[in-house]
Amino acid sequence: MSRDLANRTTKLSESKTLVITATANRMRAEGIDVTNLSVGEPDFNTPDPIKVAGHAAIDSNFTRYTAAPGIIELRKAIANKLLKDNQLKYDPTQIVVTSGAKHALTGSLLATVNPGDEVLYPVPGWLSYPEMIRIAEGEPVPYHCKGENNFRPDLDELRSLITPQTKAIIVNNPSNPTGAAYTPDEIREIGAVLAEHDLWVISDEIYEKLRYDGEEHLSFAQVDGLFDQTIVINGVSKAFAMTGWRIGYLAAVPALVKAVTKLQSQMTSSCCSISQKAAIVAIQNGEDETMKTMIAAFAKRCEMVVEALNQMDGVTCPKPEGAFYAFPDISAFLGKSVNGKRIDNSIDLCQWLLEEKHIALVPGAAFGAEGFIRISFAASDEDLKTGLQRLKEGLAELK
Repeated sequence: MSRDLANRTTKLSESKTLVITATANRMRAEGIDVTNLSVGEPDFNTPDPIKVAGHAAIDSNFTRYTAAPGIIELRKAIANKLLKDNQLKYDPTQIVVTSGAKHALTGSLLATVNPGDEVLYPVPGWLSYPEMIRIAEGEPVPYHCKGENNFRPDLDELRSLITPQTKAIIVNNPSNPTGAAYTPDEIREIGAVLAEHDLWVISDEIYEKLRYDGEEHLSFAQVDGLFDQTIVINGVSKAFAMTGWRIGYLAAVPALVKAVTKLQSQMTSSCCSISQKAAIVAIQNGEDETMKTMIAAFAKRCEMVVEALNQMDGVTCPKPEGAFYAFPDISAFLGKSVNGKRIDNSIDLCQWLLEEKHIALVPGAAFGAEGFIRISFAASDEDLKTGLQRLKEGLAELK
């Protein structure tokens, strides 16, 4: 017996977005003026009523362990939200409160996937999806959402990828990193394909409230025949500017909820008691004026960023329909050079832009999409204007 590390850790890669953010923060600490457009979190503060609820929880000494799946008051609030916003009827006992939506996704995979099971995930897609599948000892299988198809999956390809080994599929709407947001009809079309098969549909809906296309959000759990197969994943991080509070949740059939609760009871015991009290207020307040103001600001920034990108020679960028990311095609610049340095891929480009132009972006390669970069417009207007100007100047130097 040796003291080698477990294979599951050696197979994992570190989150590239967190690495970029850490590098940008280090450069800033050294006095370098870095514009960071890589971060996937709102630049708005948590609304005051939510913070007041957090303070009240502390003042009342609500600082001890809670039930593993979360306090019943919060689970009731989530069940009411799902009924009101999504016409989905769940008993509060069918809700598990987790330490962020990432925790809910990982718990869902651990509860459903056996070693060797295949799990479909979108490409371009959030970089943590394949790593989470590997943690559960599953086999990640990408399905492609190509730019020429407006970042929608090809239904024939999707059908061809579903095999007897397919245990689950991860679907993300709206999408990180592309900003694609499916219409209700598109959800039904994709859902009809999935309903033909006995697999779990892990529906990541964390950006549900952040839409700019005027379309209604439809959950995969609302599609005929998919309710029992679907695990709805959501949380308060994005829509309520509560990333650091670490509260996500899942809703599913009782057997899945029981399995995830069992896992959570052994891994974390429960989520932060204070954050749970604060999340009740967030979810009960719903789309209040603070949220509407934030979404309106994101919509305005989205227009500004896309217009600026499409005015840059060699850059094309579709308008995001949701989330807070632009995903421009910069493939025209790959293979070019600057000061003797050749830019072969999006990682090279983002590294050079960070080091020389002091702008932090995320390479498309991190999401399985070479030739693209991700720009977060969850940043101030000033930072966006500065960053876009630096990007324009940097790209112009590549020959």
